[in-house]
Amino acid sequence: MKHCIQCCMALLPNDLHRRCFKCRQPSHNSQRCSLCRGENKVLLHVDSKQMNLLAVLEVRTDHSESWTGLFCLKKGKLCSLIFGVLIMMLVTASYILTGAKHGLLLMQPALHYGAFTNNSDLMDNESLCDMKDHYQTSKMNISYSKDYPSIKLIIDTIATNIEFITRHLPDLEDLKKQEMHMFSVIPDKFLPNSKNPCWYEEYKGNTTRDPYATNSYALYSKRFRAIFDYLRKVFWNHLYHYKDKHYRLRCLPHFYIIGQPKCGTTDLYDRLRLHPDVRFSAIKEPHWWTRKRFGIIRLRDGFHDRYPVEDYLDLFDLAAHQIQSVLQGDTAKGSNNIIIGEASASTMWDNNAWIFFYDNSTEGEPPFLIQDFIHAFQPNAKLIIMLRDPVERLYSDYLYFANSNKSVEDFHEKVAESLQLFENCLVDYSLRTCIYNNTLNNAMPVRLQVGLYAVFLLDWLTVFNKDQILVLRLEDHASNVKFTMHMVFQFLDLGALSEKEEALITKSPASNTRRPEDRNLGPMLPVTKEILRDFYQPFNTKLAQVLSDEAFLWKKS
Repeated sequence: MKHCIQCCMALLPNDLHRRCFKCRQPSHNSQRCSLCRGENKVLLHVDSKQMNLLAVLEVRTDHSESWTGLFCLKKGKLCSLIFGVLIMMLVTASYILTGAKHGLLLMQPALHYGAFTNNSDLMDNESLCDMKDHYQTSKMNISYSKDYPSIKLIIDTIATNIEFITRHLPDLEDLKKQEMHMFSVIPDKFLPNSKNPCWYEEYKGNTTRDPYATNSYALYSKRFRAIFDYLRKVFWNHLYHYKDKHYRLRCLPHFYIIGQPKCGTTDLYDRLRLHPDVRFSAIKEPHWWTRKRFGIIRLRDGFHDRYPVEDYLDLFDLAAHQIQSVLQGDTAKGSNNIIIGEASASTMWDNNAWIFFYDNSTEGEPPFLIQDFIHAFQPNAKLIIMLRDPVERLYSDYLYFANSNKSVEDFHEKVAESLQLFENCLVDYSLRTCIYNNTLNNAMPVRLQVGLYAVFLLDWLTVFNKDQILVLRLEDHASNVKFTMHMVFQFLDLGALSEKEEALITKSPASNTRRPEDRNLGPMLPVTKEILRDFYQPFNTKLAQVLSDEAFLWKKS
C-alpha cells in the first residue's frame, strides 16, 4: 500500500502524489509546494550514496506489492488445482469400486482368442510367449456372472465336440524303434521268485569308480545327494559275486500311483510308505516316464540332457538291496513280501513331450503314450489313481502353482480364457489331440485338461485290464482314511497289520494340505464353480459309466 510522503494519507495502488486528496485541497498551491516542485527532497544515504527516500520507498513498495499479488494469485490457482485433483480421485475411486463390484467397468479384459494354430513348426519350436501372439484377440469379453451366458455358449460348443474315440495301439516293434536303449537295458523276463520285476545286471566298474557319478538325479537335485552318498558307501556290499564277475540287482516298481495332482496322492504316499512291506523310490516323484527321460526338468526352462533309464533304476537301489538280502536267505533284513512303488502324479496325464521326439501322426494325436512303454515292460503292473471333484482340484491347483496376485477374480478370468482356448482347439481337432497338445496346455492359464479324468482313464484301459487299476476318491479318503487304506492294502495283496502298525498309518495327520495364505482367499466365486461344473459334467458322466459308480459324478460336492 502506497502513502503520500507529504501528508501520510493512504493512496490507491495507482495514485501519485499529485492525486492525493489532501494535496488537492483548494488551498493547495502546487507551485509553492516544495514537494511538488521537487525541492527539499528527503535524502537517504545508502552505501555512501545519496538517494531520494521517496524513490526508495516507491521502488520497494512497488516490488513488494507486485510479488505479493503474484503469490496470492499462484496460491489461489494451486489450491484450486489440488481441490480439483482430490475431487477427481474420489470420483474415480468410487467408480472403480462400484464398477468392479457390479461388473460395470468400461475396460474389460479381452480374453477370446482366435482359431487354434495347426502349424506344426510353430507347435514344435515356439515358446509360450511367442505362441500366444498367433492367437487373435476377440472383442468378446468374459466377466463374472454378467457374461455367464457367453461362457455357457462356449461350454455348449465344447460339449457338442466331445467324442470318446478308442485310440489306435502301436506295435511293440514300433515302441522298440523309438526307445532302443531302454529296451536294451530292461529285459523281457524277470526273476521268478520276486513279486517285483527284478533282474541281475553285470557291473563292470572297479572299486574306485563312483557308480552314481553321472546320475542326473544326484547332479541336479541337491536335497537328494545325502541319499546317494549313503548308496555309495553300501554299494559294494550289495553286489553279487559269481565266477569272478560282479552283478547288481535291478528292479522296477511293482505298482505306480499315477495321478492326479492335487488329489491327495502325497497323503496316500506318506501313509503307504509306513507299511513294513512297502518300499518307494528314493525320490517321491521322479517324473521319469513323463519328463526326465525327455530331458525336461521344468518345461519352461527348456530341455536338458535326457535322463537315461539307468538313472531311473538307481532310484530303486535301496529297495533292491533289501530284496537281494531276502533272495540270498537273509530273512532278518526283511520278508519276501516286499513290493516297490513309485508315485509320480504326472504319469496318468502328462504326454506333452511326445511332439518333440516322436513323428507326428496325420491326425495330430500322439503315436505313443506313457502307458504303452510301461505295459511293454510290465504287463502285470498295478496302478493306483486318486481323484477328486475336478472343480475343486482345479482351484487347488491354481492356489498351489500360481506365483503371485492370486484372487478369486483372477482365477475366474483364467478359467474363462482357458475355456475359450480349449473350445478353439476342439473346433478343428480331436479331444485327444487337444488334451495332449503341448502348445495348448502351455497357453492355458489354468490346467483344465488335468481334470478330464475319463479321457485319460480310457486310454490306460486300452492297454491295462480294469482289475489292474484301483480308482479312489479323495472325498472318501478324507472322510474315512482307514477304509481307503484297507482297499489299497487289499489291492496290493499286502499282509495284515498289527493294531499299532495300522494306527500309525491311519491316524497320522494329513499331508500336503492347503497353505494358510491360500485358505485366506476363501472359496472360488459361485459363478466360477457353476461354469466349471457345466464344463466337467459330460466327462464326469463318462467316468461314472466306465467305473459303474455314480459317486464320480460329484453331485454332492
